[in-house]
Amino acid sequence: MIRLRNTLESALNAELTKKALEKVGNPNVLVNMISRRVRQLNSGGGAASRPLVADTGALGAADIALREIVEEKMAFEMPELVELTRPVAKKRKKH
Repeated sequence: MIRLRNTLESALNAELTKKALEKVGNPNVLVNMISRRVRQLNSGGGAASRPLVADTGALGAADIALREIVEEKMAFEMPELVELTRPVAKKRKKH
């Protein structure tokens, strides 16, 4: 029974991760969003530590964060990409 439960939880987690990645698009951003939200959920105080989704049941903090992303309770903004250029050295005048 325990093995079946672990398999079911792993499948749920993988499905949530896949759906959340579709919403975010960048795995690095997804990891940062989840880790920040897990810290907030585990902090234990204030409104930020309450789940934004109903029926969390026995879900862990990471799964709750994934559900919040999938259900669009959390969002993010990607900053505009700016191309960096190297400064060009000024030519010296000969005396």
